[in-house]
Amino acid sequence: MAVHPLVRAHLPVLAAAIGRIGHSQIRNRGTVCGSIAHHDPSAELPALALALDARILTYGTRGTAVHPAASFFTGTFDTALAPDEIVTAVQFPLPEPGTGWAFEEVARRSGDFALVGGTALLRAAPGGTVERARIALFGVASTPVRLPAVEESVTGAAPTPDVLDAAARLTAETLDPAADSHASADYRREVAAHLVRTTLADAFARTPAGSPADA
Repeated sequence: MAVHPLVRAHLPVLAAAIGRIGHSQIRNRGTVCGSIAHHDPSAELPALALALDARILTYGTRGTAVHPAASFFTGTFDTALAPDEIVTAVQFPLPEPGTGWAFEEVARRSGDFALVGGTALLRAAPGGTVERARIALFGVASTPVRLPAVEESVTGAAPTPDVLDAAARLTAETLDPAADSHASADYRREVAAHLVRTTLADAFARTPAGSPADA
């Protein structure tokens, strides 16, 4: 999927995220449904599912079901899957035409799980203000997280350096990541704030109204 021409043309943010998963051997053996069902909170695909409002289709002894991504991920390696259910498909809605996107992550080495990662989807008004924004982070909690307060803070504004700096500060104030042997909570908080700033700027630059912002 990372190199499929239809994915790259119509859902490039998904192609970009999949291209950051492990190494080529892992990507060739793994599956999208498997990653969603496994739900490592440092994995790319659950965060993309949340950002894009994906629908997760499952099958079990009681028949088929459809789970919205917003309620599917419940904790580290935990999901809304019942013991007798499997994930059979994941439907990623296509963003509206003109939607800008960005995906970034920070890892210790290429191919490692991300210490922190983030994605932004952004629609811009013709005048250059943010019409709609969606931000999702991973590696900062037991599930991928949306940042509605940060999304609202940039909506209706032009993504100037001051606006982006304020969004980054609000991100740092909002998050309460855990520390582990790989990174401290303060480090994760600082990286998450930086990624929100850069992904918003890059996403805006990919809209018809956008131009490269100081990031």
